[in-house]
Amino acid sequence: MHLVTIDDIRSAAARIRGDVLRTPLIPAAWAGPLWLKPENLQAIGAFKVRGAFNAIARLDPDVRARGVVAYSSGNHAQAVAYAAARYGIAAHIVMPEETPRVKVDATRSHGAQVVLCGAGQREAVAADVVERTGGVLVPPFDHPDIIAGQGTAGLEIAEDLPDVEAVFVPVSGGGLASGIGTAIKALCPGARVYGVEPELAGDTAEGLRNGRRANWSIEDRNRTIADGLRSQPSDLTFAHLQRVLDDVITVSEDEIRGAVRDLALRAHLVSEPSGAVALAGYRRAGPAGRAVAVVSGGNIETALLRDILAG
Repeated sequence: MHLVTIDDIRSAAARIRGDVLRTPLIPAAWAGPLWLKPENLQAIGAFKVRGAFNAIARLDPDVRARGVVAYSSGNHAQAVAYAAARYGIAAHIVMPEETPRVKVDATRSHGAQVVLCGAGQREAVAADVVERTGGVLVPPFDHPDIIAGQGTAGLEIAEDLPDVEAVFVPVSGGGLASGIGTAIKALCPGARVYGVEPELAGDTAEGLRNGRRANWSIEDRNRTIADGLRSQPSDLTFAHLQRVLDDVITVSEDEIRGAVRDLALRAHLVSEPSGAVALAGYRRAGPAGRAVAVVSGGNIETALLRDILAG
């Protein structure tokens, strides 16, 4: 098992520099000594574009020409579709039927062929698509190239706020937290790294508490409004999380909604529920010194945003 290093992340940063936005740190003085890392400003509205570009760039050109296959509830789907379009290759994306329409439509807008599937079936369906098309699977988090690409956000945090004391990162499959945590621990060893996840999908918190991966049913995880945080860590990402996370904070659905509302009204940032959990976790944790909360994505249905803003 290859655990990603800071050198892997630095190489990824050089590789994707021309394709990915270097997002700024935005002061959020209304919340405390806090800065927001707005990954919702990426071209596809989420951090996932970092890992997608790194993984596709690392493929041998002859292999890449066969096209790519991905499975995702939304943001990784859009990222792979967008990166594939930039490389001029075919993309087949498997998405659960319950995926918000805005994410399905956005994935198709990049020219990808979308295959809808039932809950809990996306990995199996993606394997069938790989067999049928000959494309290369680009997983959402379970690969060192994906983790290294996501870790470039942590590299930027360390460069822009070297005296950071705490970093709050959403956790689902664990690729983002693994990558950012690796970068922060290498460059800002005194900083604490917190994973944040919904209480209704709190498998990572349980797993780290017990020292082994927890298995929650898809029905349980699907209860949370944070549709991008319904995955579970792999063996690879769990090993990273054990190494780099100081703690995992779980937040309620009301806290997630409140964070979406505050990001919109106070920070003027549109965030999906999954992207707002880091702010909710920061508030749940209390004083943490100079802190960064990663706003991981902003792809939200209009009706849901209207409902949340209305309180």
